[in-house]
Amino acid sequence: MSESRPQHGEPPARPPTATMILVVGLPAAGKTTRAVELAAAHRALRLTPDHWMVPLFGDPMADGRRFVLEGRLISVALQALRLGTGVVLDFGLRDRDERSALRWPARSTGAACRVVYLPVDEDVQLARIAHRQEMAPHRTFPMTAADVELWREQLRVPDATELGDGDVPGPPAGWPGRPEWAADHWPSCADG
Repeated sequence: MSESRPQHGEPPARPPTATMILVVGLPAAGKTTRAVELAAAHRALRLTPDHWMVPLFGDPMADGRRFVLEGRLISVALQALRLGTGVVLDFGLRDRDERSALRWPARSTGAACRVVYLPVDEDVQLARIAHRQEMAPHRTFPMTAADVELWREQLRVPDATELGDGDVPGPPAGWPGRPEWAADHWPSCADG
């Protein structure tokens, strides 16, 4: 079988632009299910700290190790984007600054970035959490109604600018740039 090569004078074929998809939502909103679907549909690498934290540390946060792990996963994501491979980040990303801090480096690699938000009613969320803890306690972590209420208060729903991949706002007050904020929030992604 012969290899397809560009004819003399023709530029080599460019790979399609990679896309970073940020899956945003609360626990039990269906993020992982949707992330799996998106990764399959886009032939993308799916990265989720939930699959690593409990097996590695026995705890979903483990004294701040989650942010270190997320930083390493972000570094992998940026490397994949530079290679032309799409990435789905299944992190939750309840905070607009987190999403902006990821949209900015994705664009700097030449990749596109898409935000996918999955809303969930509180009653549905609590029922799913209870079902998950009953059916697969070894693959999840305990979540109380107080946890759910706190997370719902912390959620900053993506606006039309984010959902439409519009301009990325500047860093939060007191930060010189997005990379510095990201390196502080995710200590191990500074070299990404």
